[in-house]
Amino acid sequence: MSQRLAKRMGSISPSLTLAISAKAKAMKAEGENVINFGVGEPDFNTPEHIVQAAVDALEKGHTKYTPSSGLPELRRAICEKLQRDNNLEYSPSQIIVSNGAKHSIFNACFALLDEGNEVIIPAPYWLTYPEVVKVCGGVPVIVKTSKKTGFKITPERLKEAITPKTKLFIFNSPCNPTGAVYSEQEVRALAKVCEEAGIFVLSDEIYEKLVYGETKPFSVAACSEKMKDLTITVNGVSKTYAMTGWRIGYLAAPKDIAKAIDSLQSHATSNANSIAQYATIKALNSSEAAVEEMVARFARRRLAMIERVSEMQGAYVIIPDGAFYAMLVVSGTYGKSFGGTPVTDSVSFANCLLDAAKVAVVPGAAFGQDDCVRLSYSLSMQDMLEGLDRIDAFIQSLR
Repeated sequence: MSQRLAKRMGSISPSLTLAISAKAKAMKAEGENVINFGVGEPDFNTPEHIVQAAVDALEKGHTKYTPSSGLPELRRAICEKLQRDNNLEYSPSQIIVSNGAKHSIFNACFALLDEGNEVIIPAPYWLTYPEVVKVCGGVPVIVKTSKKTGFKITPERLKEAITPKTKLFIFNSPCNPTGAVYSEQEVRALAKVCEEAGIFVLSDEIYEKLVYGETKPFSVAACSEKMKDLTITVNGVSKTYAMTGWRIGYLAAPKDIAKAIDSLQSHATSNANSIAQYATIKALNSSEAAVEEMVARFARRRLAMIERVSEMQGAYVIIPDGAFYAMLVVSGTYGKSFGGTPVTDSVSFANCLLDAAKVAVVPGAAFGQDDCVRLSYSLSMQDMLEGLDRIDAFIQSLR
C-alpha cells in the first residue's frame, strides 16, 4: 500500500504557536484573565455602511455565482483604487478577486513556481510565506535582516541571495511581523536588483493604509513598466476595513499570469463570497473616515507601547512604522529561568510568560527571528498597558 498522505504534506512545518495559542484559549475558557498580544486582526467592527451594503445585497438576491475572478464592478473598483492610491493602471482582466489575500498569495505562487525554483524571503517574515512556497514546489531562501536597518532587506543582501534558480522575491511592506515600511527610494533600489536579474516580485501590500511614521508605502509595480511586468501585487480588505472574516483579497498581475490564475481558481474555489464582494465595492468606493479613525487609534496605542517598553530593563522594541505589530527583543532574558524552567529561546519565553503572567505573545521563532517575540497592539489600550506591565514584571522576576 502506498503512503496515505502526499509527500507535499510532509513539507509543511508544524505551527510553533499552536500549543501556546491553545493553552491561552483553554485558560480563558476556565475564567483566567489572559491578555492576548497575538491577535492579527483589528479589534474594531466592520464599518456600518459596509455591513449595510451586504444586507442590501442579500435583500436584492445577489446570492448566486459570480465570475470566478470576481464581479466586474468590483474589479473595476479595484482598478480605480490602484490608480488612485498607487499610481498603477490595470484593466479589470488583470484583477483576480480571491478568498482573502492569503489565497491570492497561494494562487500567485502556484502559478509561478516549478519544482526547485528558489524564492527569496526576508526574515522576519509572515510565517505562511515559506509554507506556501514549499507546498507549491518551491524552495524558500531565507535572508536574515538586521535590527540596524529596522529589519529591512538591503539591495546588497537581495543581490547576494539571487542564484540561477531564483524565480521570485516575496516583499511585504508594511511588514508583518516587524511593522517595517520601506521608503520609495528603498523600494526602487530593490526593484532595480529584481529587474536586472529578471525575477518576479510578489508584493504583499495588505497593511498599506496602516502607517504612522513619515515614510509612506510605495508599490513595487510603480517603479517602471518592466517592474510592473514582473510584479504580482496582493492586497485585500481584511486589515484596512476590519473585514477579516469576510475573506476578500485580490491581486493585480500581468495579463498572462492573471489569466492563468483565473483558470486555476475556477477549478479550485470558483468565486469568492458574492455578498462579501458587494460589501467590498462599497468599502472601496466610500469615504475612508472610519479607516482614518481606526489608524489614529492604532497610532495612539503604538506610541503608548513604545513609551512603556522604553521603561523596561532587559527588553526593547524595534520601533514599527506600519501594520499593528512590534518586535520585542527579549534575548537578554535567555539563560535565566522562571521557577526552575530555563528561558532559552522565544518559545520558552512565551510559554513561561503565559504561565507566570497570563500574557500570550507569538514567539519570534515562528517568523525566523528567535531573539524576539511579536506583540500586536490590536487590543484595547487598557489591556495593552496592563499586559506590558505584566511582561515587565515577568522579566524582572527571572533569575
